Amino acid sequence: MSNPELLIPSSQADTSAINAQTRRGRMQMLLLLLACAAPVIASYLSYYVFKPEGGKTNFGTLVQPAQEMNPAWFSIPFKGKWTLLIARPAGECTVQKNQCLEALFLMRQLRIGLGKDSDRVQLVWINTDGRSVDPEVLLAYDEKKAGFQIVSLPSDPILRAQFEAWLDHEGAGQKIQLIDPSQAKMMYFPVTNSPKEFGSIKKDVEKLLRLNRKGENLQ
Repeated sequence: MSNPELLIPSSQADTSAINAQTRRGRMQMLLLLLACAAPVIASYLSYYVFKPEGGKTNFGTLVQPAQEMNPAWFSIPFKGKWTLLIARPAGECTVQKNQCLEALFLMRQLRIGLGKDSDRVQLVWINTDGRSVDPEVLLAYDEKKAGFQIVSLPSDPILRAQFEAWLDHEGAGQKIQLIDPSQAKMMYFPVTNSPKEFGSIKKDVEKLLRLNRKGENLQ
């Protein structure tokens, strides 16, 4: 009975042995590369896929999905500009009541801190009680000096209710709301007098301005 190995030409037998050795070498190299890359892959998955609590890079709270504004609520344009918006009754914004003034001051300083990009952000104060603004407050936070536009709530009860629900979504009614150029609220910030937190809010706004000019109208 013939030996099966003798039926294989010697040149083909040599080639088969070489191919087997090559496959083994490639497999060993692949395993070595996987072992070296494992820490990098793990860190990537940890950050981008299984992101740990506290791993976020933004200080403000993201609104997901973003909340569209109704253009019928107010006569001033929101489309085409970034907007920092706050809602407070004029009766609470006096020189004797610091809580409201802290919010106005924070917004003004944020806009000033943006430097050459300050014109890309408008400040809006929704006067929720319709009373006259304290003259001293108006002097410090008017449109010409501080960039504030002061507007009243919608007069129509249905539109007013819609706006109030939009404003207080996620309990953010007392926060500073950031509206993007498409007229959608996409982030909100706490009112703070902490220099560190001020820096974090400013960093968030600067990052958004740097990364996204889509839909802006700078005219």
